[in-house]
Amino acid sequence: MAIANTVYRHGEGLPLVLVHAFPVDHRMWDRCAASLIAQADRAGMAPFPVYAPDMPGAGNCPLPEPASSGPADSDGALPGALDAMAQAFVDMIAATGTQKAIWVGLSMGGYLVEAVARLYPQTVAGLALCDTTMMADRPASRANRLQIARTCEVEGTLDPVMHFARPQEGDSTVKRSPAFVQTMTEWIQSQDPRGIAWRERMAAGRPDQSGLAGSIRVPVALVSGRCDPSSPPHAMEPLAQAMRQAGTDVTFTAIDDCGHFSAVEHPDQVAAALLDLVDRVRRQA
Repeated sequence: MAIANTVYRHGEGLPLVLVHAFPVDHRMWDRCAASLIAQADRAGMAPFPVYAPDMPGAGNCPLPEPASSGPADSDGALPGALDAMAQAFVDMIAATGTQKAIWVGLSMGGYLVEAVARLYPQTVAGLALCDTTMMADRPASRANRLQIARTCEVEGTLDPVMHFARPQEGDSTVKRSPAFVQTMTEWIQSQDPRGIAWRERMAAGRPDQSGLAGSIRVPVALVSGRCDPSSPPHAMEPLAQAMRQAGTDVTFTAIDDCGHFSAVEHPDQVAAALLDLVDRVRRQA
């Protein structure tokens, strides 16, 4: 399974790996990564690598070969695809010459970095989970993902996921802005419907990863937008509490007037949380 990596900055030491959300690609990190680098420079930190890989079928990354995704369930979900993708991401980082990284995932990207922490904890120096969950899909959510996958594949359309670009009741000021709508629309419309379908089948089949919360022994940053309809603070704060009880060094950042795409909506605040994570990892080293 091939992974296409975007390098925002070369440097020395542990790379920061930014994993994107659905249904977009690494470009959602552009402004956040730029802010992170600027904040790090102002703080006098030595330059460190900042990467943003695309998931299979997203952005610059080709569709995976069917055999690399593992067998499908009877409903079309891919129960082994998340773990296969985690291995591909770890192999990609190893190919750069480093054995550890600070892994950051937003929404679906969170599923991926959780899988890396679950399967390859020796590669994780720090972990950031933004607007995401460790739980598997409930039956209705799984069925909805698979219906979207079938429609995208059969009709070759992106219509089932264009709602991510349309303002909804309760959305943040940024998400309701014409600039955000235009940008998100352009990002989604540039995607391959087959890649959208693959990622939905992967996410539908992913395992529950909730047991990971008590086993993480590296610094963690949790981020949540207060207007996020699926991963708001009241849904993510219990995860922070569980980690603290297990002795994890964890911070929780709740961002006002912010929805699900926190790194796009408020890149400076997310960058600050990530830079704090980098600092805590360095101090523990």
